[in-house]
Amino acid sequence: MNHGNVSPEIASGLLALQDRIAASNIPSSKLDESINIATWNIREFGKKQRSVAAIHYIAEILGQFDLIGLVELRDNLKDLGRVLKILGPYWCAVYSDMIPDAGGNRERIAYLYDKRAVVFNGLAAEANQPRKKKGFEYLSENSFWRSPYIASFKSGSFDFVALTTHIRWGEGEEPRRLELERLADWIEAKRQEGNREDKDLIVMGDFNIPSKTSALFKAITRHGLKIPTALAGLDHGSNLEKDKRYDQILHYAEYPENFTNKGGILDFYIDANHIKQLFTGMNKTDFTYQMSDHLPLWMQMNTNIESFELEQIIQGKKD
Repeated sequence: MNHGNVSPEIASGLLALQDRIAASNIPSSKLDESINIATWNIREFGKKQRSVAAIHYIAEILGQFDLIGLVELRDNLKDLGRVLKILGPYWCAVYSDMIPDAGGNRERIAYLYDKRAVVFNGLAAEANQPRKKKGFEYLSENSFWRSPYIASFKSGSFDFVALTTHIRWGEGEEPRRLELERLADWIEAKRQEGNREDKDLIVMGDFNIPSKTSALFKAITRHGLKIPTALAGLDHGSNLEKDKRYDQILHYAEYPENFTNKGGILDFYIDANHIKQLFTGMNKTDFTYQMSDHLPLWMQMNTNIESFELEQIIQGKKD
């Protein structure tokens, strides 16, 4: 992390932010043994230029993880470049194209990763709905408002595919439920492919799901996607009010044991009284456009799976 010669005000803010990060108890990852992954809706990042302070704070937060699925990255990538410069030369980004219509909101999805811990494995693509032949054309009957973005990675001996999404918003839950069901169907079809890139699939992002008891949560988990044990017991949400479970990390795991019992939410906000430690004279709404109205959701994974593979070989012989 290279914050350089920042102002005394930003230095003070960084110290306050580091205290909040420490309170989140994010364990250190270990090379070839574990990685910390996160998903973060970073509110319209790139629509309006962030302040110098915000760029440093955002970089400090991102630097706690090895792989982050970013939601609401906008078409203008200048602020992303500013953050990557602070993170340093080992950090890379893979991102989707923006969607210019109102439903797409000029948004991208991105993966930021520390290449000392995570290697990009070659696959990067948008998830599109199945097509049917109509006359001489092949057309989809439905589409996602913002296509989920998938990419393959490797860390240690663990290969996996990540899918990050931002599900539609708007009046009424029924259109959202239908989109979540279509996404669940797409994921299940991908999982059943004979030539899929990898069996381990991590699904994350902003699903706009209010709670685990919602019909929307049932829609995305209809084919067996699970909340990792590390996150299942969280007692609050990842919005600033901490009462909604909009953001999720879900998985199909070939080796469930490699999803450790470490995970949570990085609370950089705490409450409105703490804004002044980071920004002088700023209200909550402006704070959300400098930082975000979502908090990062994170978990740690074991990436040394050789023992799991040997156990499966032994178990297969016994069976």
